[in-house]
Amino acid sequence: MTRFRLIPAFLGSVALIAAIAGCGSGTSLTVTPPGTPTATLSATALTFSGATIGTATAPQTATLSNNGSATLAISGITLGGTDASFFTLTNGCGATLATGSSCTLSVTFKATDLASRTATITVATNATPASQNITLTGGGTLANKCSTPVQRKALPTATPNYAGTLLSGKVMAGTVPVIGASVQLYAAGNTGNGLAPTAIGSALTTDATGAFSITTAYTCPFNLSLLYIVARGGHIGVTGSNNSNIELMTVLGACNSISGSSGIIVNEATTVASAYALQQFLTADGKAGASATNFSGLSLAAASVANIVNIATGQAPGPNFPANSTAPTLLLNSLANVLDACIVTGGSACTGLYSAATVSGTVPSNTLDAILNVAKHPAANVGAIFTLSTATNQFAPYKASAPTDWTMFVTYAGGGMNAPSGIGIDSAGNVRVASYFSTASFFTNTGVPTIPNGVTGNNLSESYGLAVDQNDNSWIPSEQSSGSINGGIGTVVVLNSAGQPVSGTTGFSQGGLNYPVSITIDGTGTSWVVDYGNSHLTLLNNGGTPLSGATGYTSGLFAFPVAVGVDSKCYGFVANQATNTITRVPADGSSFTSFATGGGASGVAVDASDNVWVANYYDDSVGLLSNTGQVLSSGGFKGGGLAHPQGIAVDGAGNIWVANYRGPALTELAGANATIPGAPLSPAAGFGLDAQLLEAFALALDASGNIWVTNFGSNTITEFVGMAAPVRTPLLGPVALP
Repeated sequence: MTRFRLIPAFLGSVALIAAIAGCGSGTSLTVTPPGTPTATLSATALTFSGATIGTATAPQTATLSNNGSATLAISGITLGGTDASFFTLTNGCGATLATGSSCTLSVTFKATDLASRTATITVATNATPASQNITLTGGGTLANKCSTPVQRKALPTATPNYAGTLLSGKVMAGTVPVIGASVQLYAAGNTGNGLAPTAIGSALTTDATGAFSITTAYTCPFNLSLLYIVARGGHIGVTGSNNSNIELMTVLGACNSISGSSGIIVNEATTVASAYALQQFLTADGKAGASATNFSGLSLAAASVANIVNIATGQAPGPNFPANSTAPTLLLNSLANVLDACIVTGGSACTGLYSAATVSGTVPSNTLDAILNVAKHPAANVGAIFTLSTATNQFAPYKASAPTDWTMFVTYAGGGMNAPSGIGIDSAGNVRVASYFSTASFFTNTGVPTIPNGVTGNNLSESYGLAVDQNDNSWIPSEQSSGSINGGIGTVVVLNSAGQPVSGTTGFSQGGLNYPVSITIDGTGTSWVVDYGNSHLTLLNNGGTPLSGATGYTSGLFAFPVAVGVDSKCYGFVANQATNTITRVPADGSSFTSFATGGGASGVAVDASDNVWVANYYDDSVGLLSNTGQVLSSGGFKGGGLAHPQGIAVDGAGNIWVANYRGPALTELAGANATIPGAPLSPAAGFGLDAQLLEAFALALDASGNIWVTNFGSNTITEFVGMAAPVRTPLLGPVALP
């Protein structure tokens, strides 16, 4: 039998306790007595994520229902909170709500920036509880205007199973043969940097003259596979014992570019050159590899080896090193002597080398791993390594005193450079340079001018910038033009890879160009040109037609704009040198938002996550604006040799590289994903002081990790060999992996 006990009624709900016979306990039931309203909300939270800045979202709704037995009296529905102005409430409810009825509250959100916003809708009634809330949350995002990327110029196709060429050579320690060394031919892997090389054929053993010969046919995994040789062990002299410290390397080149050779030398000098040029692709024990999309990076690295050392003689520099340029022969020979001392004498020479080359707990156990550690950490234990280099003089000339660090750099001249400023890299790794004094220069990736005196005319005049487009054309803003063209206040000149004008003999001059000073190209192939003469921004399509109206975009927020970078959503970030700000501008010019990132913004670079990095000339600092619109560099990042920074670039690992106009060195800072973003990774005075950079204006990175810097004050460009994580070229929008 079930018994019910009724608790006396009161306004609102009442409880019944049902004692269920045989269950041993009571059960509580809630019922609504006659004449009681209810107020039920279908949602207590509404979230508007990813709202496009400047555009109201589609509405979201919450339903208020009265399932009670009396009319619900609504005394107020209000929108409140500090961010309430970003939300719009449409109240579909009246003063009362009949039993069994419902009404709708509709909300939209409109972001003006990337910040997260919150607000609250409060619903007050005569029900219990008397007040209920709906929490509103919104977040802005930038409209994606880069949904149709341009088609880039096609790279050479890698075809599998390519027949290799027979090879022979010698393994040497200076001028002495290494006898009984194990020689292995490898093809670099294509599954990632430093991963999965393929051993080709069986290992060979050097004879009493150090010679080896590959006399049977072999097949390369691909026609573009990078081939290299590693020699391990062996001994010096007929009666010597095996020396496990020996590991030497020579890079040969792409399989389809190697002709039969009987003159390959594998020695200390080729090992130093190989370790430096391939440092981004090389890991312990001679494991070399790149991604399947970066055969070109490996090819550029092989070309660097052949440029700085002759693999047929084992001496520096290479046979085709360009005239009027400076090779890193002294540094390379000093490091080769360090390895030679370990190989020939062993003992304390090897112990000292391994100690000096130990960085972050990574202890090398052979000569190749040791020199690779030196290449990757060139500022570590500089003096100790130099002391080791004085133990032998097998390789000469060599450095007479310790360098400031062991960075390997090459200085190139020629090509008509005259106050070189802007710089860019094309899809094949070729280097393009604009000079202030009316010249455009073209170089191979090994510094050979392809147009000996450069390109002049075509309205090239007073140029500070350069960008390379998807077709490998060079876009060069010229501050001035002949008086009959655009009133003499500038054009944009476009030259193809042969130096011929794509923009006609006068350049592009429409769109409000007025002393154009800087340029970048986004992922759609649109060129963004900064006009400092009238503080405007001009956008041009790849045919030179203005996309930003007859006069370009402008805002009172622009203050002597001198540079621009573009993110993956085609938002431009304009550097205002006269203030401490950069200004964000969408491709349609519909809004302008400034962020205080540091004094004298002069260069802008965007990383793969759309974080924006700014070189602050007057502050000797670097600023960082996150992809959510937050300035993360309070006071600016400093140190690492920053001295009136001008050029700035991001590498494939997200690290930041800076050219210092008033400093003789290169600065490296940790990227946005580092434990401490913006922390100096270069020494206090910077990297490469011995390179004597003079008024370093701009820099560009290539698919091999080489860093190229223009020296405005010395009419040269400097290449830092293999120092940065590889990037895809040409640069279109933010940095991307190759």
